[in-house]
Order: sequence, then structure tokens, then C-alpha cells
Amino acid sequence: MIIPNTFNLPVTTDNLLTFTSIPHLRTILKDLCNPFIVIGEASNILFTTRHYSGTILKSGISGYEFTESDSHMLVTAGSGLHWDDFVAETTRRNLWGAENLSYIPGTIGASAVQNIGAYGAEAKDIIHSVEAIEIATGNKRIFSCNECQYAYRSSIFKHDLANRYIITSVTYRLSRTPRPNLSYKPLAEAFANNPNPSIEQVRNTVINIRKSKLPEPSEIGSAGSFFMNPVIAQDDYERLKAKYPDIPHYVVNDSVTNQVVGIKIPAAWLIDQAGLKGYTIGGASVHVTQPLVLINKSGSATPDDIVALSQYIINKVKSLYNITLHPEVIFI
Repeated sequence: MIIPNTFNLPVTTDNLLTFTSIPHLRTILKDLCNPFIVIGEASNILFTTRHYSGTILKSGISGYEFTESDSHMLVTAGSGLHWDDFVAETTRRNLWGAENLSYIPGTIGASAVQNIGAYGAEAKDIIHSVEAIEIATGNKRIFSCNECQYAYRSSIFKHDLANRYIITSVTYRLSRTPRPNLSYKPLAEAFANNPNPSIEQVRNTVINIRKSKLPEPSEIGSAGSFFMNPVIAQDDYERLKAKYPDIPHYVVNDSVTNQVVGIKIPAAWLIDQAGLKGYTIGGASVHVTQPLVLINKSGSATPDDIVALSQYIINKVKSLYNITLHPEVIFI
């Protein structure tokens, strides 16, 4: 059975099951006796072998629930919903908060695991709570946003509670008051003469920016941004700046103390400066427009091709800048 994945790799599994409700999920969990993993749209996953010996679980839980809350709206969405369908729906209802995250592939459940982010926004900025089922017991638990321990592309579901819970729905807190987030430079430039754009204008601009930089998974297989942006110490940044005066960077502050904890360097810049745009191993290649994206250029790339290319990039960047890149994509 073929596992759908945005790298468009011909990966198979013994069994693929979709649960459509919490009772259905509980029944499946009781009957499972072989290894299994839970995926959304496999838009942030690299299967490193051609066959997964076990069961793939996917959420088919859909639907919305809207609850008024002072000047905000609480929107609960099923974990199997396509993320951008959620953004389109909340934009249509003029609910602010998710528009900068438009056109990101994946599901609602994945947004809460990965803490997806783009263009000055992250899922944690709008997540109110996460509903999940404990695999061992079938018990339901509601996690507050704070309990999810969100950080850059990270959550408790990726670390301490990895493989212990399956997300069934996520509740987001969205604003009914216009709050355009134009902190991302291209957005600020796009609306330089319009500081109060409509939510539709922001969403459409974000989509156009993404389309101009990133390949369409339906046309060229990829998993979006392959590497996380590294955060380095101030001293290391100063060393790099002395050699590369124009190096882009972003100050990272502690969310509690607001003290500087490091300097974030765009991984795309490091890969580009290393001369790796278009670099190819087998059927896998570094995208020529956005070097943060590794693509199945030939359409016949193997998992080994992509693994080898990612390791080559890590080694090259390490040798040039003494910075270790870490994949955002999850290897299975």
C-alpha cells in the first residue's frame, strides 16, 4: 500500500488506517498489535526506506466548532483537516491570526505537533488548547498552550510525549479585531502604502510570496523547508559577521525574561553562500530559488538520495561556518 507523501517517493506500508472519530481511534488502538506511526499529509516527513513495516495511522477527523470569547473567537478544528482549508475558512469569516500561515501544507494535527511557522507568525501564537488521546489508555486529555511547551518548530509532542498521544482536535484563539502582522520584511514592503490591509489581502500576498519561492508539491516533490534556522551564540555571530558583514540575522529573546539567548541565522543563506543551489545527488536536488528546500527533481529520487544530499549540506555548512544544521523534516 502506497503512503501518500509530498516528496512523491514510492514508499509502501503493510497497512494504512484512517480514524474518523475518537471512538473509532480507540477501537483501532485496541486492535493494533504491530508497530505504527501517525502522520498527517506526510508533508514534513522523509521515509528513509522504501517500505514501512507496520501500520500508518491518519486522522480523518474533520469539522469546525466556533465559540465566542470576548473580542475573540475560539475555533476548534478536527486534526485531519487540511491546514490551509482552515486558514481559508477563518479568513472568510474575518478571523485574524492564521493568515500569515497561509498555504502551508499539512494538517491541523501537524500544526500543533510541529508548531508550524512562517512570515512572522507561529501556530503557538494562536493555539488555545490541544485535545489528544493517550495511546496506552485511550484516555482523552486537553493540553493548554503552555502545557504544549512550544518553541521553534518544537513541542512536547515531538519530545517528552512523542509517540504517547494522538491529537484529535486543536482549538485556536483568533481575533475579530483586525490585527495585520507585517513584521516579515516582504510583507512590510508589499503594504508600505497600506498599513491596514484586509485579511484577504494579507492571505493573498502570503500565498503569492510562497508560490514565488517554493515548488508546488503536486509538481515537484519536497517537504518544504528541510532545515531549521540555527541559533548561535553572540560570540559566534560576531566571528561570522567579521568575515561576512552582510550576514542576515535575527536576535532571539527568551519568551519569559526577554533577554537575548542567541542569534538566529537563516539556513537558506548559509546553504546559498556555500554554493549549493542546484546541487544534486541522484534524483534529489537543492532548489535553485529557495535553497532551504530539497526536491525530488527527477521524480525518481530515492530516500537514500535525499538522505545523502541532506548530509552533504550539513557537512559542507559545518566545514565552512562551524554551524551544524538540523533537519526540520522528521526522518522515519
